[in-house]
Formats: sequence, C-alpha cells, structure tokens
Amino acid sequence: LTFAAMMVREGEADGTVGGAVATTADTVRAALQCIGRAPGVGLVSSFFLMMLCQPHHVKKGAFVFADCGLVVDPDAAGLADIARMSARSYQALAGAAPKVAMLSFSTNGSATHERVSKVVEATRLAHAADPELVIDGELQFDTAFVEVVSAAKAPGSALHGEANVFVFPNLDAANIGYKIAQRIGGATAIGPILQGLNKPANDLSRGCSAEDVFSMIAVTTVQANAVAA
Repeated sequence: LTFAAMMVREGEADGTVGGAVATTADTVRAALQCIGRAPGVGLVSSFFLMMLCQPHHVKKGAFVFADCGLVVDPDAAGLADIARMSARSYQALAGAAPKVAMLSFSTNGSATHERVSKVVEATRLAHAADPELVIDGELQFDTAFVEVVSAAKAPGSALHGEANVFVFPNLDAANIGYKIAQRIGGATAIGPILQGLNKPANDLSRGCSAEDVFSMIAVTTVQANAVAA
C-alpha cells in the first residue's frame, strides 16, 4: 500500500486501488501519509456511487451517497466540506450538474433538534463557500428524491425532488442508507470512493468481487483524468 501510494505521489502511477486484502484504516492511512490532501482541502471523506439501473427503479442513473465509509460524525463545517467535494465528484463521474440534498429526519424546520441545526448550518456554509451550488437542507430523503413529496413538503426547494447527491448527517445514517438501497432496493454500490486527496487512491471491501474491483478501477481512471486536466 505504501509503495503504491508513493508511486502515485512521484508520478509513476496515476492512482491506486487497494483494500481487497487490507483494512480500510491501512489503505486510507497510506494514502493520507504518502499522497496527502489536495490543496485547500481540510477533510478527506468518501462516498458511494449508487447506480439505479434495474427495471423496477422508478428513477435511473447515478447518485452519490456521502459519507458512507470514513468520517464518523462531522461537525457543520466538515459536513459542508463533504457536500462540496461530493458535488465535484458527482460532476466528474456523471458528467451532469450536481443537485445536493443535505439529509435529516426533519424538512425545513418540521423538527427542532441540535442534529437538525447542524445540517442547517452545514447547508449555509456550503452555499456561502460556493454560491453557484444547487443545494438545499435540511430535507428528509423522500422530499429530496420524490417530486410529489417535494411539492407538498418543500415547495420552495431548489431541488424540486430531483437531488442526485445525498449528504447524510453522520456515518451511521449513511452506511445504513447505502446498504438498504443496495440490498433491498437493488442498487449497485461502487465504493467507498475517497475524495479530497491530492491524487486518486481508493478503497475496496475485503469481501469485494472481481466486478467490484473492475468498477473501482474505472472510477479511479476518471478521477485521474480529472486531475490531469
């Protein structure tokens, strides 16, 4: 892992894919120590690229779920960083404009709690840092994903139920959410994909299949091309 990360750092390789026989901690540690964070990035995070391609999926295409694998309980500033990086990752991988939903158990003040306030503040910080970003929160998942529900619960939302980047408030919610989408919903889950590094380095599950490895190589190649551009 360290040798591979050093090859990327020195320009002898464009990216790394590891983790099939190593823990996430070891894989990410090698990337952080050898490749390091990208300039201006304070937090390295991860996301899953969720592919809805089956006949039963009402909506089809690529969606980003973050952070499902790395940052356990980000504060508002960290959550804002994850949102902005996830938006850039979606645009690079899907080639479409990101629409970011900051998820919560509340929609537009329907509940009052410090965890809701964190999401509201994160949304404010992300929008202040990138005024052109289409982002809204706090929103429940159905409000962010279903147009009819959005019209009823959040008629003034900039997303109109068409979010394609979903930022969860913590690792518990994100990890559970992507696994439900994968195991019950039949979505294809590619990840965890790392974001915020100076050059691409990605992690695999130790239970990964050959198809998982292939998909991660494809994602890493797109990331490397984006860095080169």
